[in-house]
Amino acid sequence: MAAHTGTQHRQELSNGMLGFILFLASEVMFFGGLFAAYFIARADSPTWPPALPADKLAAGVELKVEFALPFIATCLLVLSSVTIQFGVWAIQKGDRSALIRWLFISIVLGAVFLTMQMYDYSQLPFRADDTVYGTTFFTLTGFHGAHVAGGIIFMTVIMVRSMAGQFSASRHEAVEACSFYWHFVDIVWIALFTTLYIVK
Repeated sequence: MAAHTGTQHRQELSNGMLGFILFLASEVMFFGGLFAAYFIARADSPTWPPALPADKLAAGVELKVEFALPFIATCLLVLSSVTIQFGVWAIQKGDRSALIRWLFISIVLGAVFLTMQMYDYSQLPFRADDTVYGTTFFTLTGFHGAHVAGGIIFMTVIMVRSMAGQFSASRHEAVEACSFYWHFVDIVWIALFTTLYIVK
């Protein structure tokens, strides 16, 4: 009987969810490679941020970032991770209307985060080709921004499907997969924010 129960428990993880978890594992390795490149570049540089060539200095280029706006954006992204989890808990109780509301709020927060990131890009005094610092900064934050955009699309699809009545208390695996992805995006940004804006 115990062996039968154990078999049932192991079968709770569907092939789709297992595949999605493996996908997230590949994303962890992807960002791990980007972080490794950043820290290798930092270790190889005599000073960090690296010294700018004379022509860049004359053009007013500065390798510095603002803190306040990215910090507010970070708070909003963390909040969106909370709201999507509320959505998961809602559908686990069979409350589809609450799931739709929480998904909508999460989508808006994600979109605001992206908008703030784009605005921050426009205000930075350096570009991607301004030393290896600029290259790694824009590569890390740019790829993360692309993942945020992908997460917003993912949540929008889930919300549309929710409005069509495709999820219930017993059938909501896609909702949980969406929340896993969004939590992953959130965790990566916290690591990025700490590395790029706090530790520097």
